[in-house]
Formats: sequence, C-alpha cells, structure tokens
Amino acid sequence: MAEGIKDKVAIIGMGCTKFGELWDQSAEDLMVDAFKEAIEDAGIEKKDIEAAWFGTHFEQLSVGKGATPMSTTLKLPFIPVTRVENFCATGSEALRGACYAVASGAYDIAMALGVEKLKDTGYGGLPGGPSLMGTRSMLIAPNMTAPGAFAMLATRYFAQYGLSPEGGKNMLAKVSAKSHHNGVLNPKAHLRREVTVEQIMNAPIIAWPLGLFDCCGVSDGSAAAIVTRADMAKKFRPDPVYVKALQIAVSSGEEMMYNTWDSTHVETTTRAAAKAYEEAAIKNPREEISMAEVHDCFSITEAVTMEDLQFSPRGRVKEDIDAGRFNLDGEQPIQTDGGLKCFGHPIGASGLRMMYEMYKQLQGKAGERQIRDPKFGATHNLGGFPGMSVISMFIVGL
Repeated sequence: MAEGIKDKVAIIGMGCTKFGELWDQSAEDLMVDAFKEAIEDAGIEKKDIEAAWFGTHFEQLSVGKGATPMSTTLKLPFIPVTRVENFCATGSEALRGACYAVASGAYDIAMALGVEKLKDTGYGGLPGGPSLMGTRSMLIAPNMTAPGAFAMLATRYFAQYGLSPEGGKNMLAKVSAKSHHNGVLNPKAHLRREVTVEQIMNAPIIAWPLGLFDCCGVSDGSAAAIVTRADMAKKFRPDPVYVKALQIAVSSGEEMMYNTWDSTHVETTTRAAAKAYEEAAIKNPREEISMAEVHDCFSITEAVTMEDLQFSPRGRVKEDIDAGRFNLDGEQPIQTDGGLKCFGHPIGASGLRMMYEMYKQLQGKAGERQIRDPKFGATHNLGGFPGMSVISMFIVGL
C-alpha cells in the first residue's frame, strides 16, 4: 500500500525576496536573491544541489520558455531542472516535485524555486475566461472574472447562512483588517499599513460585496526551498522542518455543471484537506493545526477556506472571526505574514512564500509576528474559480 510522504523529507533552507512593485529588479535578480538566501540558510554550496524544480506561470512574460532561465541565471552545474506550472499552485507544484524526488531516493538534496514579475506584464489583476480555464468554460460562463466568481461565492454564502449584507461585509472586513495588521510586522510584505474595518467596508466596490480591500494585489517576488532526506536533515541544521503531508487535488469541473454543489464552499479544498489530514495523521485540524497560510485571493476565499479546512464548523466561521480565533494572538493564527492580501500574488512564488512563513514560525524565527509554540503549519493554494479549481495542501512540522 502507498505510504505517503510523512516524515520522509525535510526542508533545510529557504529564501524569499521582498514582494512588491519591484521595477528595478528583473526576474533573474529575484531568483538570485531567493536562491542565495536559501543555500546560505541550508549551509550548503551550489554543487550540493542534485536536481531542481522551477515554477513560473507567465513564462512568455516573466522569464522565457522552459527551465533554462533558472539554470543559466543561477549557473547550476549541469543538473536536471524541470519547469512546472499549475495555476496559482505553481510554487507549491515546484516544491512537490522536489519533495517527491527526494522521497523516492533518486536524490539526496533538491531545490524548488518560484518567481513571477507580474507588474511587468501590465495586468491590473489576474485574467479570467479562457486564459485560466480553457475555451470550453466560455460556454458555461462567457463573462466570468475572478472578482465576479468569488463575489457570487460570497453572496451565496450570505444567503445560505442568514447573514445580512451589512453583517456579511463586516465579517469579510475583519478578515482583511487582520491580515493588514500582520503585514505591518513583516518587512518582506508589499502592503504594510493598518487598515480599519470601517475603511474596508467603505472602500470602492470591485464586485459586490467585495471592495478594494477585499482583493489581493498584483506584485513581483521569488521564493526558494532546499529539501533533503529526513534522515540527513540534522547534518545540515538543528531545526529542520519536516513534511507531514503533501496533496494536490484538481477539480473535474463537475461542481459547475451539476446542482449538488451548494456554491458556499470549494469542494476541491475539502477533498485535498481530507487527504492531507489522513496522510499527516491529523485527527482534529481545529485543535492540531497551529497556524496556516491560505489562498486569500479575496477575503471570502479565506473565510470559506476556514470551513473547508475544518478549522470552523460549516456556516459558523463568522463566530470564530468575531472571536478573534484567527488573529495573531488567537487560538489558530491565519496569515501570520499578511497573506496574499499584503504580499500580492506573483503566481510562481506564492506557494513557496507561504511555506517560508511556516518554516520561520516553526523555527521560532518570525520576529514580531512569532506565535507561541507552533506544532504543525499548513499551506493552501487555490487556482481557478470556486467551482473549478486546483488546490495544493502542505502540512509541515518539527
């Protein structure tokens, strides 16, 4: 029987650039910065890396085609390099490749790196329609955009669970206000300013009920990870972080085509989380997962993800948000680094940026935003739309 990946792979080094409008830095500059921090953190040399995985989404706009941009930029020593892309889970997909390669016994040390220069593309936001989901989706939703799709998730959630428009928007505003508070404490975040619930609720509407502060921004950035066999990890550092679970789930699109989906949650997240908890032997996620970085492309995404990950009961996340459960000083902090809300979403880098935060928190090296005695951290990426998506789930611990 398949054994899964629990405790077979350890992360021994990570690097992450500052995210933002980095007009004076190229994708190559960002790769070098993340790479240098990662190998210095791991205490290894370039020649020790035996294979690498490279994640970037907009290849024709960010770095060019194939894997050679990373090999040539970092001057890697004739090792195999694989370029991967999997919507917003691209950075996590690179880490998945490196982890499975080490777990298989093919390599002792591997690297994952993700990068994106979204600001250089000119996008004001991520595109919708066929560029994300294929031309067939245009027959179902010809005018679909990301804000529109997640706005419908919000209004359906409000209706299903009896939230008034004002009450629903207040719940979402608290999600964003919490993330902005955490982002202020992180020197690598793009947006570092406190925003009040009142400011968020009164901001210009993008797609009702989602206003300007309910949506993540567009930014540039890069992040990298060095992984090795678990039995080798403490040769490199005393505090490696071990991979407990690693799951990718991809929707068949059936949610959009049948009426059994209630449009108040993301089914793909629910399935990926269940498999990850089984792999990690997590019985009670609400009590056992100390913290998480989730894909808060919109405030409603984070809210429903709390229920999909079993951190909150169905239909009751508002109670936990109101009680401050997910705040930095709460029982289960979420987006301790500020999340996509404060970092933006350079697609190829986001999943690895999330892992960087979990890695630092577990090692007790998160500075002002350090939480107390974390045991397990989770990362969650969502690519696509609520009714058709790809989801990545990692669980890590000491």
